[in-house]
Amino acid sequence: MLAFALLAQLAALPARAALFDDDEARRRIEDLRARVDRLEGSLQERVRVLEDTVKGQGLVDLLRDVEQIKTDLAKLRGQNEVLTYELEQAQKRQRDLYLDLDSRLRKLETGSGAPPAGGQGGPPPAGDNAAPLPGSPAPPGAGPPTGAGPPPPGPRGALSSATDVVGEQRAYDAALDQFKSGNYAAAVTSFQGFARANPKSALAPSAMYWAGNAQYALKDCRAAIATQRQMIATYPDSQKVPDALLNIASCYSEMRDNAGARRALEEIVAKYPGTETAAKAKQRLSGR
Repeated sequence: MLAFALLAQLAALPARAALFDDDEARRRIEDLRARVDRLEGSLQERVRVLEDTVKGQGLVDLLRDVEQIKTDLAKLRGQNEVLTYELEQAQKRQRDLYLDLDSRLRKLETGSGAPPAGGQGGPPPAGDNAAPLPGSPAPPGAGPPTGAGPPPPGPRGALSSATDVVGEQRAYDAALDQFKSGNYAAAVTSFQGFARANPKSALAPSAMYWAGNAQYALKDCRAAIATQRQMIATYPDSQKVPDALLNIASCYSEMRDNAGARRALEEIVAKYPGTETAAKAKQRLSGR
């Protein structure tokens, strides 16, 4: 009996071991399934958050913002190039202006100190054709010499002309300083006022150009295009015309009018080949 009982116990051991192994495997499977469920829930939650983020901000809006940033950077780069060029031109004009004024003043000083004609300060020659002394009455029947033209401008007239040139330059520089400081609204008013007050000034085309550029900086693209077109029509031979067309192209791009921008760029390339502005226009056309 004892031997039989021992044999029975030995036979039951494998069955119990198998039962224990099955329970362990089942427990591990349950643990693994729970971990998978937790991981799946976490992934679903992250996907939901991402979907909510995309829906809230809008993927299209994000792409549009990126494009807007690229456009703004290109605009700022172009404005920086134009400002650099304009500064160089303004410095050159200022040097030329001062040289011209110095030359005029030297001529005036030389003319005022010159001795009177007809001798070294001696009395005028006698005779019927002698010029009367200052302050003496003119002889009867005397008049201006035959064929004589209007008297040459005196020192005061020349100084007045030089003063006008200096005043124009100061007014222009003041408006340009407003633009550089970012006060675009004031710059528009100052430049437009300058162009109206001095339509024949050499600075008038540049004043109208910068008025349009300031309007563009204010996002008033339609007004900027109108101002630049007016400048081109009024001063078609100005060196600022290519830059004005480039500004018009930028305005059209800002308005999402790609056809208008392309027309302006193609006009630059066709009418002003070989210029720096034409090279910029070609670069923009190649990027479209």
